Amino acid sequence: MSTSYQVFARKYRPLSFKDILGQDHVVQTLANAIEQNRLAHAYLFVGPRGTGKTSTARILAKALNCEGGPKVDFDPNEPICNEIAEGRCLDVLEIDGASNNGVEQVRELRDNVKFAPTSGRYKIYYIDEVHMLSNAAFNALLKTLEEPPEHVKFIFATTEATKILPTIISRCQRFDLRRIPTKIISEQLSKIANEEGINLNPVAATAIAKGADGGMRDAQSMLDQLVAFCGDSIEESDVLEVFGFTGIETITGLGSSIINKDTAKALSTVYEQSEAGKELTQLLTDLISHFRSVLVFQVDPSGASKELTNEIISRVESQSQNIQTGKLLELIDHFATVEGRMKWSPNKRLHLEVAVIKAVQILEQTSIDDVIDAIDGVLSGAPAPKKPSNIKKPQSPTPAPQLAPEKVTAKVEHSKESSPEQPVREEPERNSIPENIEETRSSPEPENIKTPEETPTDSTPSGEDTWSAVIEHISKVKPLAADSAARAIFYQDDGKQFIVAMSPDESIAEGMITSERIKPVIEKCLTSMLGVRKFKVILKEGISVPEPPPHIAEFEEAVGETPEENKATPEVAKKSEKKEKEKEPINDIYNDPLIKEALEVFEAVIRED
Repeated sequence: MSTSYQVFARKYRPLSFKDILGQDHVVQTLANAIEQNRLAHAYLFVGPRGTGKTSTARILAKALNCEGGPKVDFDPNEPICNEIAEGRCLDVLEIDGASNNGVEQVRELRDNVKFAPTSGRYKIYYIDEVHMLSNAAFNALLKTLEEPPEHVKFIFATTEATKILPTIISRCQRFDLRRIPTKIISEQLSKIANEEGINLNPVAATAIAKGADGGMRDAQSMLDQLVAFCGDSIEESDVLEVFGFTGIETITGLGSSIINKDTAKALSTVYEQSEAGKELTQLLTDLISHFRSVLVFQVDPSGASKELTNEIISRVESQSQNIQTGKLLELIDHFATVEGRMKWSPNKRLHLEVAVIKAVQILEQTSIDDVIDAIDGVLSGAPAPKKPSNIKKPQSPTPAPQLAPEKVTAKVEHSKESSPEQPVREEPERNSIPENIEETRSSPEPENIKTPEETPTDSTPSGEDTWSAVIEHISKVKPLAADSAARAIFYQDDGKQFIVAMSPDESIAEGMITSERIKPVIEKCLTSMLGVRKFKVILKEGISVPEPPPHIAEFEEAVGETPEENKATPEVAKKSEKKEKEKEPINDIYNDPLIKEALEVFEAVIRED
């Protein structure tokens, strides 16, 4: 006589703690509580469907009532463990909260808790979907739940913890079971297929795992259905046909079209999926998930391998190199907003097509960081970037003649040579700073500011020399940030952090050198000189702007600044600035070298509206 067929979800249900997948935080806590004899009288398991609430409850019951228990490493084949697994143990009562939700059933339970267990150590009451109990039933259970007999344990499970009275939750130890990662589900499906003699394509396993949305039971049921549909060989196309999912290749292709700004191809993909009867809301959800995978790989490639399957990693690796993190975050935020609108819209295709077009426009937009990087590239001698495709040159009168940076410098040097009356300032060494730091301050030195060592070692430069070298490096690669860096002085180097100090009035300069553009450049320079260092800026009263190093002074002179006037005192600088503004004509902005460089790079003009 043949035995009845048993579905995968029941056949491969976890039998011990080591079989529970994706819930390590729950397993570890319960195992430690058993080993340390710190058992609570009531437990509450909360989580989405198919994440292992009932299985965990049964395994906990086995650990408590096994021979020689409570213990973690019990034998799941013991008679009492088999009885608990099959739901026929007299000491472990499983109650369906949906059908036994009245106050009369709870009163009957309350009357029975006083009876001792028959064979095990504890009498365990497991109530599934406990949120279905009525308020009267909950109130009838309160006193017994708070102070049950020593031989009684309560285990509750629910998918909606918000519907449970707070007075019940406060009397339980709560465990939140999370959605199981796609990679873990995919690996478990492959393991089941191998044991059942089924040829399951890894891409198909990933498609099933993604469709299960974190539920192991759902994934196993889907695999059962696929075996019935196509036999012993399952491909991704079978999964897509049976469940109506969108293939990984299609989602990856759509993401690639958007990143490459190929609007026509992206819209063609949307059209094909719509005509094939695919759910467009699910398509957008899968697209957001794909961009999220690209972001994870971009931020932490090594960590991504722990979360993403090999099939997904091979597809997102190249895309992560073709888009900036900031733009990727904008895309995810944009599509997430559209996803909320699409759920209630009758014309989902229109929303998705408009969202795709808008996404390409987002990638084409030029950010302020792009402008600053372009100007830095020109000032440092790097080749100018190509003009963005979305910037159009307006028709306007011819601006003032423009000079390249090297011509401006040459002009300044020529004027110095042809003016013997002007005293020539003696240029100190690039990496040196004044021996007496008081010379660079307009106020007394704060008590907590540490002065540089007078006799640095030969192998490690002093903090001041190091910071001076950093400023010189910044002036070459990020010229616009050099003046901001020059407004700080060395404060402390503890071997892990290199700290500089600035006046609280220099918050703008502090923001510049701690930005995502400049801080990595500084840390890389510090690491090359001192070893691994993090860079930090502190704001302290009493610190004045130091005299700029020679290379910064030359740069400021080249763009028309006069350090002797601007760096004297704040009062003199303000008066001088006010006089200069009164003398400047309204259209003098055309003669600013930095503005002229920006206009030249982006082939633009200044409009006076």
